[in-house]
Amino acid sequence: MKTFNKFWLFTVVALLAVVLAACGSEDNKGAAEPQDSVNEVRIGYFPNMTHIATIVALEKGFYSEQLGNDVKITTNTFNDGSAFMEAMSTDAIDVGTVGPTPALTSYMKSPKHEIISGAVNGGAVLVVRKDAGIDSVKDLAGKTVAIPTFGSTQDIALMKALQDAGLKVKTNGGDVNTVKQAPADTAALFVQKQVDAAATQEPWGVNIENKADAKLLLGPDDFAWGKESTNTVVVAQTDFTKANPETTTKLLKAHAEAVDFINKNPEQAIDLFLKHIKDITGKELSKEEVTESFKRLTPTTAVNEEVLQEMATISKEAGYISKDDINGLVNLSYLKEATK
Repeated sequence: MKTFNKFWLFTVVALLAVVLAACGSEDNKGAAEPQDSVNEVRIGYFPNMTHIATIVALEKGFYSEQLGNDVKITTNTFNDGSAFMEAMSTDAIDVGTVGPTPALTSYMKSPKHEIISGAVNGGAVLVVRKDAGIDSVKDLAGKTVAIPTFGSTQDIALMKALQDAGLKVKTNGGDVNTVKQAPADTAALFVQKQVDAAATQEPWGVNIENKADAKLLLGPDDFAWGKESTNTVVVAQTDFTKANPETTTKLLKAHAEAVDFINKNPEQAIDLFLKHIKDITGKELSKEEVTESFKRLTPTTAVNEEVLQEMATISKEAGYISKDDINGLVNLSYLKEATK
């Protein structure tokens, strides 16, 4: 009798274990994937027209809608790509928009970030003083050109334009001088005749034309790689994207939503841009200038990797980097997930 009872007791326990295991297996099948643990996202960008996608995403609340109320969004603005990339390399920001050249230059020195989307094509121009005797790029020989900073996307674009015209900057053994100057202050240098030209991004190209009576030598369709070239990209720390793939995808959903909104509602986007700039800088930009600037750029999520490679090669030739292999710099997997 005791043997009989033990047998049935063993059988019941075994069956119960099987049932519980099966239930556990079904529960696991229906369980949600592990959530990202991020509770704050730090976004960096420039107060420039070429960063309008980030600005609109902030103003329209697209980031907040995607991330939810439990994730805090903090922002930092920068005046040049070097400062932006330094902030990213020192873990001061997680993600943001910047020119591709600073991104690739920093990547060659320390590959801790990746380009995860495009933001704007075009938007870069070459303007000259009307009294400087410059009617073509070749006429820049012996002249001084203002750039936002050394190694900036506009600096490299200028080198490309000079290269196509058979010229070089002085630092590369040529005869075209370049000087670093904040785009917002470049018009004053034109008026004072301290520079002859400027390779800059919008809205500062239009600003210099209006404030300093300058002329457009090369517009976005002609300057360097033209309007289809990548001018601004979304960059993120690789540690951040790997640890927070869901959050990264949501950020890019918000970014893509902003790009779509801008292209469908340009007037509203311009108003949001003007409001945002006034709120963070206290300065009121000319709506007429900003509207004209907007015509010179194309908000997009696309990335032209062929142009990035050529930018890297020119940067190497300029001595900014020691190699030009950009393998691993661009990772569009999160963008594909966000826009599928």
